[in-house]
Amino acid sequence: MKCDDSEKWFNAMIDELKSMDDNKVWELVELPEGAKQVGCKWVFKTKRDSHGNIERHKARLVAKCYNQKDGIDYKETFSPVSKKDSLRIIMALVAHYNLELHQMDVKTAFLNGDLEEEVYMDQPEGFLTTGKENLVCKLKKSIYGLKQASRQWYIKFNNTITSYGFVENTVDRCIYMKISGSKFIILVLYVDDILLVANDVAMLHDVKRFLSINFEMKDMGEASYVIGIEIFRDRSQGLLGLSQKGYINKVLERFQMDKCSHRIVPIQKGTSSV
Repeated sequence: MKCDDSEKWFNAMIDELKSMDDNKVWELVELPEGAKQVGCKWVFKTKRDSHGNIERHKARLVAKCYNQKDGIDYKETFSPVSKKDSLRIIMALVAHYNLELHQMDVKTAFLNGDLEEEVYMDQPEGFLTTGKENLVCKLKKSIYGLKQASRQWYIKFNNTITSYGFVENTVDRCIYMKISGSKFIILVLYVDDILLVANDVAMLHDVKRFLSINFEMKDMGEASYVIGIEIFRDRSQGLLGLSQKGYINKVLERFQMDKCSHRIVPIQKGTSSV
């Protein structure tokens, strides 16, 4: 690996492998007779903040499961995703009722999903276990790249959070709510991003502790940037705004228009649209 950030990428790979070891993602075994193993590859990505600046380097070890067969290598693949309209409605409630709004991130979320099928994978290139180079990885968890990975993570999270008293929304299955007397908390799941909306700080922290016990979590504090959307608030004025300025700037750079002259209105006054 030869680039300016090679050390950061290498550390990201080590961090990924540590997460896999902590989650007991695989065990090394001899490949059973008649079984076929899949390959694997590294996928690299930078995570940026609301201003488009690189926040951290991420490396994902992904299974090359292009040839997975339905009914043999996997059964079902569907997993719900929270709707953008749901997010907007919840943001409106946060502003109107001056609710607490916090964010958490699930580290290597998909690695928490239990794998029901037997899948074998090559050891990652450059990281072969000494003395066991001829063995393959028997996957125990639903690694990234498997067709069922997203679904298995959702099932794991759903079972965990509902065991703590949360009730799944009937319209948006990635929204959960827990009520205790006059206190309530809403949880929004978007793959590995979690938004927590509550009217009670103690209840909010209780849920954070529960999540941190069951998953490897990163507490982001008050929500400011989620799924590419910047959140800004003025609680004294009861205001909350959503912006995608960073994404807009990224698109302008991609099409080499970041130096273009801006206009207050998109079209000159008096211009015919016909």
